[in-house]
Amino acid sequence: MSPTSSDPHDPTAKPTLPDGVVAFVKRDCPTCELVGPVLAALSKETPLTVYTQDDPAFPDGVERIDDTDLAVSWHHEIEAVPTLLRVEGGQEVERALGWHRGEWEALTRVSDLGPGLPELRPGCGSLSVDPSRAPELAIRFSGSKLTARRVEIAELEDEQEAFFDRGWTDGLPIVPPTEARVLSMLEGTSRAPGEVVATVPPDLAPCTVEKVAINAVMAGCKPEYLPVVIAAVEAACTDEFNIHGLLATTMSAGPVLVVNGPIRNAIGMNAGKNVFGQGNRANSTIGRALQLVIRNVGGGRPGEVDRATLGNPGKVGFCFPEDEEGSPFAPLNTEFGFEAGTNTVMLFPGEGPRTVVDQIARDPESLCHMFADALRHMLTPKMVLAFDAIVVVSPEHSRIFREAGWNREDFRKRLHELTLMEGDDLVRGARGIADGLPDSVRGNKIPKFKPDGLRIVHAGGGAGLFSAIIPGWANGEMGSAPVCRVIAP
Repeated sequence: MSPTSSDPHDPTAKPTLPDGVVAFVKRDCPTCELVGPVLAALSKETPLTVYTQDDPAFPDGVERIDDTDLAVSWHHEIEAVPTLLRVEGGQEVERALGWHRGEWEALTRVSDLGPGLPELRPGCGSLSVDPSRAPELAIRFSGSKLTARRVEIAELEDEQEAFFDRGWTDGLPIVPPTEARVLSMLEGTSRAPGEVVATVPPDLAPCTVEKVAINAVMAGCKPEYLPVVIAAVEAACTDEFNIHGLLATTMSAGPVLVVNGPIRNAIGMNAGKNVFGQGNRANSTIGRALQLVIRNVGGGRPGEVDRATLGNPGKVGFCFPEDEEGSPFAPLNTEFGFEAGTNTVMLFPGEGPRTVVDQIARDPESLCHMFADALRHMLTPKMVLAFDAIVVVSPEHSRIFREAGWNREDFRKRLHELTLMEGDDLVRGARGIADGLPDSVRGNKIPKFKPDGLRIVHAGGGAGLFSAIIPGWANGEMGSAPVCRVIAP
């Protein structure tokens, strides 16, 4: 008996199985070959329907239904062969995977099955879950969940050149966002494809989970990275972060992403050697995916709304995790009110990292003086209270703070004390620099940073007495504030 459905011409309709015992097999499976005679014997004892996935002539001795298009196997979620089902009233009530004599006898209500066979043998993977076929089968049988427009590329047209011509790239080649790839990317999140994640400036375009997934594919992400990208898009499109202003400024800043929580290790991010550099897929593609969303959904293209005079290479994508396990400090996200161990992404409006070198200091006081002098000159020695900074402390420098019993607040407090600026040095013309503040600041000490203007992160390789500073963009209502968001599944 063949399966039936409410619409036999609709590939998305789940076929109804006939009552009785139903088996799924393929010839290219040693266990299926082994149980062929058992199925032939069963067909004489109980109503039996056999679906064959790869050879309509297999197995011998039983009537078979050709399932080489895998429609029945896919709709009934057959993960391994042989699989044996008991169906009553069109509904599955029992299932057995592989060959296990006791389970087969209990399911079929037939005793003494396969007396000459071993007690059990594991099966093989079903063709309906074969990684090389699964994406195409999902498109054919589930009905595409995607609503984005389809763009046909001519047979003789070079894909990458077509992407460049359409303005979809950041200047580097992208991964073609085929329907199968986007559906696979969406498997990385439990959120519905049509759910609106954010309204993306500058065009104020609604951005769905599907659109984020498309750009994540283009960036080269894996599905497990998608929740991080979604959280980053949410954070970027807040009034506090002000991605529109960050795009429109002539300064060189762009979004810098810092990831905290167990997800860092789960998706294989690099917090160690070459943490800001190339070579790690998650680090390299997550930040790029955010930038592609801003470009392709929001319309934030360089030379148009993006008005940076110089820019910086990090505007392709700048993302890294904190090394929480090796840090003498509490995780960065605890500063934003989250418990340690929470998966979060923090967005900071920053420029490229500036290396800070101190290979001699062996006490925190000396090290603080070195960091403070570097911080005093960020952007310009005349600019105060106008921007924030991230101080990235490497393991060799952090060891000095750990051994002295310093925590993050100890370090930050001392940096603020050491970066108090003399008003006489800040006025216009002082130190031979025409730029500066009005004469009214003379005789005063002015903080270089706001009280919450320094963010301290632990990352980098275990060898080398080098740390880094990531200067920020304008803070306050007309600028941008760091924003931290939970990474939801």
